[in-house]
Amino acid sequence: MCLAIPMQLVERREILGTAELHGVRREIGLLLCPDAQPGEWVLVHAGFAIGEVDEREARATLSVLERMAAEELP
Repeated sequence: MCLAIPMQLVERREILGTAELHGVRREIGLLLCPDAQPGEWVLVHAGFAIGEVDEREARATLSVLERMAAEELP
């Protein structure tokens, strides 16, 4: 199963950018999201932004992922 994580784009440099989540920044490729601008949310998978999402959807997805991570595993 593959998982894409919502991250906020904080800097754009042509086909590369910097995305941030909870204070952690990562360099990402932006070839698949040519219109993404700083301040917007993108789905990041394997170091590439693969899609754009609005902030509400990004925060809802992060909330679900955080609840899943907090669950105790058997």
